[in-house]
Amino acid sequence: MLSDEAKISVARHWAQAWNSHDLDAIMSHYADDVEFQASTVVARWGRPDGTLHGIDELREHFSRGLALAPGIEFQLEEVLLSPSGYAVSYRRENGNRVIDAVELDAANRAHRVRAYYSKPQA
Repeated sequence: MLSDEAKISVARHWAQAWNSHDLDAIMSHYADDVEFQASTVVARWGRPDGTLHGIDELREHFSRGLALAPGIEFQLEEVLLSPSGYAVSYRRENGNRVIDAVELDAANRAHRVRAYYSKPQA
């Protein structure tokens, strides 16, 4: 498992990848068998449970997100730590506040992610 300092570094790199709109850098944080759940999945994919499975679906989801918000920017507010992962609290360029709870796999990549939004997000 990663040290707390390493988890904070990973979270900062993740936010920088989003702010650079670098899809490959963003995707480098996720496991091939990632499970991702968010209300944006309901909006973009029409899946009532809001869940995506696997790196290919997640890549397409994030690609759609970057296209919908070409000025996307994440302001990292806080990184919360746990033995098996971390949560990031951040503010979007549209003012929406978000928390992503991340569970890491043995290779220290995001295996299970739950995104929580303060306001509806497409």
